[in-house]
Amino acid sequence: MEQKYEKHLKKQEDVLNKLTKTFNMLGYLKLITLLILIGSGIYSFYPIFRLSFLVSAIVFLILLVFLSILHNNADQKIQYRKGIILIDKKYIDRINGKWIDFEDMGYEFINSEHPYSLDLDIVGKKSLFQLLNSTSTYHGRQAFAHDLLLNDYPINEIAERQKAIEELTSSIEFSHDFQYYASKIKPNEKITLILKEIKNTELFMKSKPLRYILKYCPLFITPFSIVVYIFQFKSLFLIAFILLAIQALIWSLGYLKIKMYFIGIDNLGYTLVNYSKVFTLLQTQSFKSDKLNSIKNNLTLADYSASSALRELNGIISRIDVKSNPIVYFVLNVLLLWDYECAFKLEQWKMKYSAVSESWFTSLGEFESLLSFSNVSNVIKDTCFPEIDKESRTIKSIGIGHPLISNDNRVCNDFIINNEIIIISGSNMSGKTTFLRTLGINIILARNGCNVCAKQMSLPLLEVITSMRIADDLNEGVSTFYAELKRIKRILELSKSKQNVIFLIDEIFKGTNSVDRLLGAKAVIKKLNAYKVMGLITTHDLELCKLSSIQGILNYNFTESYIDKNILFDYKIKEGEAKTTNAKFLMQAVGILNE
Repeated sequence: MEQKYEKHLKKQEDVLNKLTKTFNMLGYLKLITLLILIGSGIYSFYPIFRLSFLVSAIVFLILLVFLSILHNNADQKIQYRKGIILIDKKYIDRINGKWIDFEDMGYEFINSEHPYSLDLDIVGKKSLFQLLNSTSTYHGRQAFAHDLLLNDYPINEIAERQKAIEELTSSIEFSHDFQYYASKIKPNEKITLILKEIKNTELFMKSKPLRYILKYCPLFITPFSIVVYIFQFKSLFLIAFILLAIQALIWSLGYLKIKMYFIGIDNLGYTLVNYSKVFTLLQTQSFKSDKLNSIKNNLTLADYSASSALRELNGIISRIDVKSNPIVYFVLNVLLLWDYECAFKLEQWKMKYSAVSESWFTSLGEFESLLSFSNVSNVIKDTCFPEIDKESRTIKSIGIGHPLISNDNRVCNDFIINNEIIIISGSNMSGKTTFLRTLGINIILARNGCNVCAKQMSLPLLEVITSMRIADDLNEGVSTFYAELKRIKRILELSKSKQNVIFLIDEIFKGTNSVDRLLGAKAVIKKLNAYKVMGLITTHDLELCKLSSIQGILNYNFTESYIDKNILFDYKIKEGEAKTTNAKFLMQAVGILNE
């Protein structure tokens, strides 16, 4: 798996070395050409050498321009290869476990009230988001986080997403190209404000007579003034001056209105160029899956092309940005009412594209999310597309493992749950909690149409709710035990109202005494069993395992073995209740108890 990217990386590095040599050679040639050009220019001042050296100077000037173009093109190719190399290295880091150092962890999406995200490491440090995220735009990050946290796709949509993700998984060259060009765009929330401005189709100026005056006055006044100046019609100087002064006054009176109309988009040019490149890449790519073609078609609705529209908007913004040169800006507005012309152009653009412009960016975000999910089978061994059966009440998995555990250390299990409640007992560190997270995180991937970390898996559409990492809240005066009670209450309420629920509870009621814990745990399990929902509960209380006498409740366990006073875990789930404990052994190991 890693070799695929290392091979691709080596190829890119070889090309980069050749490009670097070409770039350096062109640099030397430019320097030599420049020196010859300077020498030819100097000698062309001598009458005896004038013609020959003047011709020489022109030839070498043309050559210098040509070499400069080649040099610039070589530099762009070098930057492209460097970007692709960084992407390859990032994939290698995902495979070898260094992804935990990636900066983007999706911290802003952390919500302690979410049904499962904290417990299953969906966002935050060492999370699924940190491992898979390949998004570069604001809408991409939002779409990927939404899919991870609020996945509610119907079966037919999941099937379409599976086909799209499978296609993207095998399109390494295109995937790398997209990520390179998209990386030039920063995930800035400012884009939402810009879209709000773009969607605002309120007319810049409603008065038609005034619009005609502002549009056509410069077509008469400016040529008239230029003719007067060129042919020195002194008798008309005053009239020309007054007319230009009137235009200057009109511009100054509307300056604040124009400034407000341009707010939010006047400094967007560089960003739009990058968006346009990404849209062009998507629009020109051939896709097989209906989902990807649907996204592509959203960028070319009717005769509206996202890439060409943004290039057009960028042209308008470039004209607006002439204000960065105050002298030119003043002259253009006095002669041509430049700002008004730009405002009318922008108004026209909004009227044409405002209704469809937001869909371009949301479609791009949807594509980036799918691309992030396509990373799963490229960096995780033994994955498959699960079968989703709406009518089934059974989860079947062969070789299911935790996708956030490295490929070399992952231990996989075969597991079946048939609309049952499973009580998992076992020793400390034996793998109970990890198995709960394994099942939960793979269900989230499956709900998104993504590959799961298993050799084979089938499951129904399920909502996941968990109670695992419970913390107190000092600000609200909530203890750990009460916080867990609130979470268990949510699980009971959801399970009562819906049957397509799977709950994952780790060490239920661990924050209270053993008598009350056992009493409460039994009551919760019996209620959940009565609601006919499936779920898993881990426990150290072997007394709970006696509930297996009730229909619909089963016992499973994780155990350990001892060799030469060393504890060994196989992390394999087994039927039945646990027969061993290791708390005494561990306390002896750290010196709390004597042997």
